[in-house]
Amino acid sequence: MHRAVMTADHPLPETSAPAEAALPVAQAGSLPPGMRDRRALLMRLLGTYGTIIVLALMLAMFSVLQPGTFATVGNFRNIINDMAIGTIVAAGLTVPLVAGDFDLSIGYVASFCGLLAVGLLSSGLSIPLAIVLVVALGTIIGVVNGLVVSKIGVNAFIATLGTGTIVVGLNYAYSGGIPLQLTQSREFTRIAIGRIAGVPHLVIIMAVVLILLWMILNRTVQGQHIKAIGVSPESARRAGVAVDRSRIVAFAIASTCAAIGGVLMASNLGSGQVTAGDSFMLTSFSAAFLGSAALREGQFHILGTLIGVLTVAVGNNGLAMIGAPIFTQFLFTGTLLVVAVALGGIGRRFARG
Repeated sequence: MHRAVMTADHPLPETSAPAEAALPVAQAGSLPPGMRDRRALLMRLLGTYGTIIVLALMLAMFSVLQPGTFATVGNFRNIINDMAIGTIVAAGLTVPLVAGDFDLSIGYVASFCGLLAVGLLSSGLSIPLAIVLVVALGTIIGVVNGLVVSKIGVNAFIATLGTGTIVVGLNYAYSGGIPLQLTQSREFTRIAIGRIAGVPHLVIIMAVVLILLWMILNRTVQGQHIKAIGVSPESARRAGVAVDRSRIVAFAIASTCAAIGGVLMASNLGSGQVTAGDSFMLTSFSAAFLGSAALREGQFHILGTLIGVLTVAVGNNGLAMIGAPIFTQFLFTGTLLVVAVALGGIGRRFARG
C-alpha cells in the first residue's frame, strides 16, 4: 500500500486521498459527527429556549429556598404588579431593536418625564393635560432620535447616548437636582395603585400596551416594514420600504413608552425623582435580549421581552426573599445581560445557519 511522504525532494501530491481526508478532521476538531450534531442541537435549544430554562431554574431554586414566602400566589401577584412599568419601557425598546437600532436614552426619558409630570401638576395643570403633554414630549424626543439616526446618519448608539445626556441636563435644569413633591397627590397616585375588579391598574395598562405593540409589529404594514429593516435595511429600501420614516416611528414608540413608564412611576411614588427611571435602561436591554432567546432563535419580539422582564423580576424578587444584599441585584442584572446577549447570539447564529 503506497503511502505518500512529504520531503523537500518529494512534495506531498495534491491528489493524495489520505491527506485530503485528514484535513477536514483536523480543521473541524476531534469530535465525531454524532457529537457535533448533538452539540449543535444543544446550542440551538439554548438559543431558542435558554431564557425559559433560566426562568424555570430560578423558580425551582427560590421555591426550594423560600417555599413559604416565594412560592405563593400573593408573591407572584406582587411580581407581576412590580414588573408592569418596566415591561412597558422594555416593550417600547423592543421596537427599535427589531429594526436593528439601539436606544440608550429610554431610562433618562422616563426619569425626566416622571419628574416633569409632577412639576406640571404642582403648577396647577389638570392630570389629563399634564399626562398628554409629558407623553407628547417623550414622542418628540423619540422623533429627534430617529431624525438624527436616519437623516443625519449618526450611529444609533452614539445618537441616543447624546440625546439621553441632553435629557439629563434638562432634568437637572428643571428640578435643580431636587425631588419634586405633590401637595395633592391622591388622584394622581390612584392611577398606579388603583384596581379594577381586583386587577391593579398597572397590570391592565401593561397588558394594553403589550397588545398594541404586538399588533403594530405583527398586524400592520408599518410593523412589517420595521421587521424588514431589521433583516436588511438595503433590501428593504429596494423593496420600496420608507426606511427612514420607519426608523423614526420605531424610536418614537420607544420614547413614548418610556414617557408612559415615567408617568406611572411618578404616580406610584407620589413624587418626581431625578434619577428614578435611569435603571430602566439596563433592565430593559437585559429583558429584550433575554426575550430574543425565548421561543425564537435570536429574534426580538414582544412576547419574548415579556418573558425576559419576568425573568429579571423573578430573580430580583428571589434575591430579596433570601435576604441577599442590595448589590447582588446589580450583579445579577449585569450577569443576566451578558448571558442574554450570549444566548441571543447563539440563536441568531443558528438561525442564519
